[in-house]
Amino acid sequence: MDVVLEVFDSFFFDRVYAYAYPSVAAHNAFSNLRANSTYSSVREVPTAYKNYEYKPATHYFSIEPSDYAYMSQWPRDNAMRQLISLFLITWVFGLIIYFVCATLSYVFVFDKSTIHHPKYLKNQMRKEISTTLWSTPGMAILTAPIFLAEVRGYSRIYDTTEEGPGMWYNVVQWPFFIAFTDFFIYWIHRGLHHPAVYKHLHKPHHKWIMPTPYASHAFHPLDGFAQGIPYHAFPFLFPLQKHAYVIFFVFINIWTVLIHDGEYVADSPIINGAACHTMHHLYFNYNYGQFTTLWDRMGGSYRKPNDELFKKDLKMGKDEWERQVREMEKIVKEVEGEDDRTYEPDTETETKKEK
Repeated sequence: MDVVLEVFDSFFFDRVYAYAYPSVAAHNAFSNLRANSTYSSVREVPTAYKNYEYKPATHYFSIEPSDYAYMSQWPRDNAMRQLISLFLITWVFGLIIYFVCATLSYVFVFDKSTIHHPKYLKNQMRKEISTTLWSTPGMAILTAPIFLAEVRGYSRIYDTTEEGPGMWYNVVQWPFFIAFTDFFIYWIHRGLHHPAVYKHLHKPHHKWIMPTPYASHAFHPLDGFAQGIPYHAFPFLFPLQKHAYVIFFVFINIWTVLIHDGEYVADSPIINGAACHTMHHLYFNYNYGQFTTLWDRMGGSYRKPNDELFKKDLKMGKDEWERQVREMEKIVKEVEGEDDRTYEPDTETETKKEK
């Protein structure tokens, strides 16, 4: 995250902190030198007036700081400034990824027929977005200190191949990261379904029986953070190239949208795609995995998606919906007791009449 932080500092935060918390000595020295035409930049102000020296976050590129980088009492390497900046980046950038990916998925991928499903909630998309907007700052607060520890050098993140285990690891780290996180997320997710935990933390995400892409990040903050722990723990336990770390951060957010997009493309016994995850939202106690079905199979919690889900003419048919509703209503009583959701009145009434 130090690379991301440097980019945001260069184009945004340097100016913000220079005005919000200015260094009087640096501003005065800069003004005097400018007035005397002795120096052209505050970067040339004598060291006594500066409290920060620029060092690129990566060997692969650098962004020369503007004068504003030297004009705040909180220099770039100030821990409090870094913590605040990382919180804002995690919060705002996370929301940008969420809205861009979820909206693209909704417009170009999501099957709009889903909104007529008997278990589609009243005003569901608005509620999904509202839950996400409420939970994202909380998840960012919990995540920012971990990013801070990484930025300040407490993790095993490396920059160049020479600093890491070697070229072989630059390749191996990708499947290793996926395998590591897939294993631990399975057990964390399964633990969140324990009766002592479920109603307090995980139930808000299971409000969406037939989710849209906007449900992808609609978690309780502690739930979302708990499922992210393996991602954050990995670079403290094992080496990870810093650019790969950023790519994984973006990919995970995109993947979370993809498994909620309702387009059942991956009819695979290995990949935990949208169809597998739909089984999880419908029937609760199956398919806890994130990327693969491996641990569900080994843990006895795998449920193969209904074949009808992969047939366009059947997946949104009346017969399939009725089967889903009957089983879902039976399971929800076992898991939650009485169903306190409010469904779309027209579809709910229609289903009851047909029964």
